[in-house]
Amino acid sequence: MSKPPLQAIPRDIICAADYERHAVEHMPHAAWEYLQGGAAEEHTVKANLASWQHCEIWPRVLADVRGGHTRCTLLGETLAHPIILAPVASQRLFHAQGEMASVLASGVMGGLAVVSTQASVPLEEIAINAQGLLWFQLYWQGNRDATLALMKRAEAAGYRAFMFTVDAPISGARNREQRAGFSVPPEMAHINAQPIQLPAIQGSMSAIFDGLMAIAPTWNDMKWLAEQTSLPMLLKGILHPKDASKAVDIGAAGLVVSNHGGRVLDGVPTAFSALPRVVEAVHGAVPVLVDGGIRRGTDILKAQALGATAVMIGRPYIYALATAGALGVAHLIRVLQEELEIAMALSGCKTLDDIHPNILTASNTR
Repeated sequence: MSKPPLQAIPRDIICAADYERHAVEHMPHAAWEYLQGGAAEEHTVKANLASWQHCEIWPRVLADVRGGHTRCTLLGETLAHPIILAPVASQRLFHAQGEMASVLASGVMGGLAVVSTQASVPLEEIAINAQGLLWFQLYWQGNRDATLALMKRAEAAGYRAFMFTVDAPISGARNREQRAGFSVPPEMAHINAQPIQLPAIQGSMSAIFDGLMAIAPTWNDMKWLAEQTSLPMLLKGILHPKDASKAVDIGAAGLVVSNHGGRVLDGVPTAFSALPRVVEAVHGAVPVLVDGGIRRGTDILKAQALGATAVMIGRPYIYALATAGALGVAHLIRVLQEELEIAMALSGCKTLDDIHPNILTASNTR
C-alpha cells in the first residue's frame, strides 16, 4: 500500500535523487514499474544517466558574477530558468491532481511545461487552470485529419507551441509494466484522443511493417502539419544530424535531442553524445533542447555548454509529484535552478550566454 503524498518537504530532500528515493513509497508498485521502464534490457536508460559524467567542469575562481541570473529566451518567451517539464503521460497514476499539479508548479516557478497527448486530464482543463506557459505534445493519430483536429483543439485552448514526438511510432517501453501486469486505467486513458485503429493483419503480414508502420507519419506529413498552424512546431526525438537538418528544412521551429528516456529503442546514442552533432548540424537556425538523464544543475550547465538552449526533465519531476504534489515539483525545480546557479557562479558564468564549450574538460564524445 503506497503512502499518501507529503504535505511538507522533508529536510532530507536536498537533490533530485532524494525524490526518487521517496517516490517509490508514494505510488503503487505497478505505476512505479511503468515510470521506470525502458526498452529491451534498458541499456539506454542506464547510459542516459551515466553519460552526463563523461566530462567535467573547469572551475574558474574570483570571477565577478554579481547580478547573475538563469533567465533565457525560447521562441520569443522569457523563462526564469532553462528547465522545462517534459510531456509525461497519465500523471494521475502518480498523484490525484496529476497534470494539474505539475503545470501549476511550473508556472509558479516561472517555467514552461509540455502537456502530453496522453494526459490524464482534458487538455482544455489543464490550460484554463495553468499559471504559466504551456506547450502541447502531439502524437500522430493515425491520419492527417485526426491529428490536425487534435492540434486545433490545443491551439484554441491557448497552448503556445507544439512538440511533435517523432521517435515513437512504435513503443518498446512496455517491459517492466507488462511484468507487473500493468495497464493504464480506463478513466485515465484516451482522455484527449480516441484509440487508433490499426490495419488488419492477415497471413504472413508483419504486425510492425504492415500494421503500426503503415499508419506512422513521414517527413511529408510533418511538413504538412507544420504548415497548418501559425504556432511554432518542434520535433522531439532527434538524434541523427541528418534528421536534424531535414527537420529544419521542413519547417520545424526547434528540435529536442532525445531518445525518449530509453523507452523506445535500446542501444541508441545518449542525448549527451548526440547533442553536439545536432547543434552543429542546424548551425543556430533553431533552438535545440535536450532531455535524457538530466538530474543535476551541473548536468544543465553541461547541456548549455554543448549548445542546448534549454533542458527537459521527465522522471525527476514525476518523483517529486508523487512525493509531494505541486509543492514537490516546485521545490525540485528550485533545487535544480539553485544547483545551476552554483555551477555557473563557480565556473565564472554570470548568465547562460557566458556558458561555452571551453568550460568543460571534454565537450563531446567524438
